[in-house]
Parts: sequence; C-alpha cells; structure tokens
Amino acid sequence: MNPIDMFSSAIAFSPDGGVRARERRMDSGDGAWQVATFHVETDADVHADQWEMHPAAEEAVCCLAGGLRIHFRPEAPGGAEETVRIPAGHAVIVPRGRWHRLDLDEPSDVLSITLRQGTRLERRSDA
Repeated sequence: MNPIDMFSSAIAFSPDGGVRARERRMDSGDGAWQVATFHVETDADVHADQWEMHPAAEEAVCCLAGGLRIHFRPEAPGGAEETVRIPAGHAVIVPRGRWHRLDLDEPSDVLSITLRQGTRLERRSDA
C-alpha cells in the first residue's frame, strides 16, 4: 500500500477487475484501461507533430492545470480541422476511432483515460 506517482506511472484497470500501477504504454495490448497524468511544458511533450487514434474506446482528455487545445483531423477529404480549447478543470471526450492531437496554450497537467489497445500514431504531414 504505497502511493503511486501519477506523473511517472500509469494505473491500469483490467477487464477482470484488477487495478495496478504500471509503466505508461501507448498500446496496452492486454485489454486494460489506462489512467495517466502528464506534466507538459512544450508542444513536443504532447507529440503535437503526430495524430493519435484509439480504435478500441473513447478517450477522456482532462486538463487539470494550465490550458491546451485538442485538434481533430477532418473526417472527410478537404474538410476543416476542428479545434477545441480545454481550460483547467475541463475535459473533452474523444470519440472512438477519431484522429486527434494536442498542443499547449501554456505548461499544463493533463490526465488521459482510455483503452489503449490498438492505438495508432501517424506523423502530421504539415508539421
């Protein structure tokens, strides 16, 4: 029964009801939901040069402190990118399978909750 440093570890919620601390992973492969907290200083810390997509579940992106923006890739060719500002104390639910990326308005603390199984990353062509 020791405290878990959420800025260096993640908490995994397994389908069998187990909960454990573990290393953060981009793709869990084990069916566990991951809760992870990040202190981010720059756009590089949130991989602003990459799109991300979670095919297995929606994702809650929560801004605990600071401020950030989440960008959604157009769903149709030629469509416009959508941007949503997330101030401190607010969250956005990213739909399952929707490509998204983050950038910062200022240094921030971010909480992410999702089932990372099958997560995909793709470099932005305009980065």
